[in-house]
Amino acid sequence: MSDDPLPPPPTSGDLAATYCATVVDEWVALGLRHAVVAPGSRSTPLALALLADGRLRVEVVLDERAAGFVALGTAAATRVPSLVLCTSGTAAAEFHAAVVESHQSAVPMLVVTADRPPELQGVWAPQTIDQRQLYGDAVRWYCEPGPPEAGGSPWWRDLARDALSRTLGVVPGPVHLNLAFREPLVGSPGELPDRRGELPSLPPEGAEWGLTDEELGRLVGAVGGRRGVLVAGVRTARNPAEAAAIHELARALGWPVICDALSGCRDGSPQVVACSDLILRDPGTAARLRPEVVIRTGGLLASKVLSQWLAGSGALQVGLDRSDRVPDPDRLLARSLVADPVVVAAQLRRMAPAPAPDDWWPGWSAAEASARTAVRSDLEGDPGPSEPAVAVDVLASVPVGGALVVASSMPVRDLEWFAPPHPDAWVWSNRGANGIDGVVSTALGVAATGRPTTALVGDLAFLHDSTALVGLREREVDLVVVVVDNDGGGIFSFLPQRGALDPEAFERLFGTPHGTDLVALAQAHGLPAERVRSRAGLQAALSGARARGGVRVVVVDSDRDHNVAVHARLVEAVAASLAPT
Repeated sequence: MSDDPLPPPPTSGDLAATYCATVVDEWVALGLRHAVVAPGSRSTPLALALLADGRLRVEVVLDERAAGFVALGTAAATRVPSLVLCTSGTAAAEFHAAVVESHQSAVPMLVVTADRPPELQGVWAPQTIDQRQLYGDAVRWYCEPGPPEAGGSPWWRDLARDALSRTLGVVPGPVHLNLAFREPLVGSPGELPDRRGELPSLPPEGAEWGLTDEELGRLVGAVGGRRGVLVAGVRTARNPAEAAAIHELARALGWPVICDALSGCRDGSPQVVACSDLILRDPGTAARLRPEVVIRTGGLLASKVLSQWLAGSGALQVGLDRSDRVPDPDRLLARSLVADPVVVAAQLRRMAPAPAPDDWWPGWSAAEASARTAVRSDLEGDPGPSEPAVAVDVLASVPVGGALVVASSMPVRDLEWFAPPHPDAWVWSNRGANGIDGVVSTALGVAATGRPTTALVGDLAFLHDSTALVGLREREVDLVVVVVDNDGGGIFSFLPQRGALDPEAFERLFGTPHGTDLVALAQAHGLPAERVRSRAGLQAALSGARARGGVRVVVVDSDRDHNVAVHARLVEAVAASLAPT
């Protein structure tokens, strides 16, 4: 027996430091590369472990709500889980909006909230709330393992694996770890426990299976020789190969692909229809192009006109998605097929169903060409900058491999209705819950992955997320924020409330003028900012911002009433171009 004294047991601070260093080591080994930390005291052990690891990019964001959306943007751009950490109390509640968006947009996120230990619960200890199941059913998994104990060290890596792996799967999304820590919160990590067994592979991000022979036979019978359309909703394609498969299937069937601006399918394919909203506003054209069969892929559609046209078409409608998530609020889908669209496209091509009648695709192609020409000609004659022209110019300014993050209000609609395809831009909008919160923060998260990023937001969305500007000038990102400033909620001018209410009530409840100098707000945070009042000025500002790099804010003046008139004029121009000669 050795006479050497036993080493003293680790202090609770050292134990927590070792625990946190272990789970971080396991997360990094599994592929975690980005972490966002909202500063606070109770989260100290894990914050220190994240910073000390050296293999992670760690963003420190002062406001928890902004931090959640920064993590969302990073994960959305990489399709790899990101981690976001906060202290205990109401700080954890501030993550909720980003957690909901992560859930509904199927973005993988590891949400870690620090908490008080059990002995401080229920006794009105400061900064203590009930954080159990705080985000309800919005998370894929919730775990509250309690304060770290030395006897539990063999399972620390298992906890890390379980948490990160559950953010992925057929439907990615958020996982919530609620970690309790006792004081002292600062310690020194000891030797990390060994990894038990080989490092597992994380689950694939989506299903990769096709249809059964019976399902395939039924689908071939439904589409063969029919006038049909492929409708690519939000995030149909995760990569160019998936978009190419959709277009190859459309060419084989002689069908158009009606592409949402956020679908990932608006590339250079001749099958792309990007002006469907404008085309289908013309009653005669909408009737002439009514389909017999519709195959829907992906998520929501930004165009209400398209949704209404589909609802009234009387067509057989089939949903096709890896995870059975094709939205069907109008109860239109006759069948919902759970399979990988890439595999199904290949299966259908092999079966060689008869293509649509010869006049079907040419009718769509001609309408698309006429609509694009009409929009381009109208906007070229307008010194503006009108809000549709802003969407067109901002998308055109995105460099090859760059990203555009768009607010879920008028900007995403203007992009959907008027912007031509940009095959080399990755486009994102928080369309899971369709909120305007966190847009600038989301764009910051995307930019943190190394992509040159542009954000197109309205003034209210910019103000709503103004805490994202704190410390932004010090971040090493390439980010241009374009703000359309019409001094209020411009989208409400297109809704029935505008005509149903007296002007004073409408302006107070929906117009919501804020009177804020947005350039001065950006400059107060040390950011270079400018206001432009012409389309030429906008184009010059975008070009200059890209040349200089870094962060820059461009505010574009607009008028809500004039914007309504411009939209009406463009609709009329497209309708005139579609009229029979």
